[in-house]
Order: sequence, then structure tokens, then C-alpha cells
Amino acid sequence: MSPLQKLVLHRQRHLKWRVLDPLEIILMIVCGLTLFGFSLSVSLDIITRTVGHPWLFLQEVTSTFFIYGIFAGAAAATRRNDHLYLTAFAEAMHGMPRRVAEIAIRLVVLAVAVCLVYFGYRNYLRGFGSFRLPSNTPIASLYAAIPLAGLLIALFTIEQIVNGWRNGFDHAEPAQEPTSAAPTTIGLDGDRS
Repeated sequence: MSPLQKLVLHRQRHLKWRVLDPLEIILMIVCGLTLFGFSLSVSLDIITRTVGHPWLFLQEVTSTFFIYGIFAGAAAATRRNDHLYLTAFAEAMHGMPRRVAEIAIRLVVLAVAVCLVYFGYRNYLRGFGSFRLPSNTPIASLYAAIPLAGLLIALFTIEQIVNGWRNGFDHAEPAQEPTSAAPTTIGLDGDRS
């Protein structure tokens, strides 16, 4: 088999559902925006308190960015298979034992996602009885992130189970560039040798 055929076969085996790629991109943008918003609101909170004119609503803004950033990041990490990296144990295996371990790990993640959806939705509904101060918005506005993240984590986990079942879970490690161990010296005239 030629190197080109191997590359094409490798790409075909490890393709994700292309339909979910835009969703992953949106999640990564949301993660960046929430990180920026969190940092900015904390900085403004510190500055306004230092000058003696605190903006009290900034704590609400900060907590909103923090919570949505955490749950959007958890969903994005699930899609990228970067979550808690439970697969270190399974990566030492090959064949059917690896497939069983990988599916078992993803079923645990799926169970957690289902709990996030169920209990997060219950908290969301209860959140309409409590209010954030000073804006008096229902605390449900924060709790909405939990079931939403649970749905996304479940979707991405099902994607991984389906792709793994169809194509296997063995991933080829990316080839590393060979590095030269020879030291580089620069002479007095600026030439490298």
C-alpha cells in the first residue's frame, strides 16, 4: 500500500461527523469570548472598587461568564476527546479489549451527561424562584448552561461511540519531526556553523 493510500485510509477511519464541526467551532469561540469576558469583568471589578466607585453588577457578569465558560469548555473538550483523559488506560490496549474499554469509558461520560441534563433541568426550573442581586434576574439564567452542556456532551459522546464502533479506537500518533542534536554556534562575523 502506498503512503498516499495509507494517508487516505487513515483520514477516512478517523473522520468525525462533519455536521458537528461548525458546532465545535462555535463552542471554541464561546470559550474564548467567555474567557475574555471573565477576565475583563474581573479587571473592571478590581479597578472600580479600587477607585471607590464599585459597579455591583460586575459580580453577576463575572459569574455568568465563568459558569457558561466552564460548561461550554466541557462540551468542547468532549468533542476533542480532551476531557479528563480517561483513555490513558485504554490506549495501552489493542483490538477488542481496547474497544470494550473505550466504549465503557464513553458510556460513563454519557451517564454523566444524562445526569447533567436531568438534574440541570430540574435546577433550572427551580431557579425561577431565586433571584440574582442587584439585577433581580432569575438564577435560572445561570442554571440553563448545565442541561445545555449535558446535551452537547451526550451528542459528542454518541458521535465518538459510533465512530469508534465503525472505525476502531486506535489512533495513529502524529509523526514528530526529527531534531538535530548538533549544537549551533554563531561566529564573530554572525555566520552559523
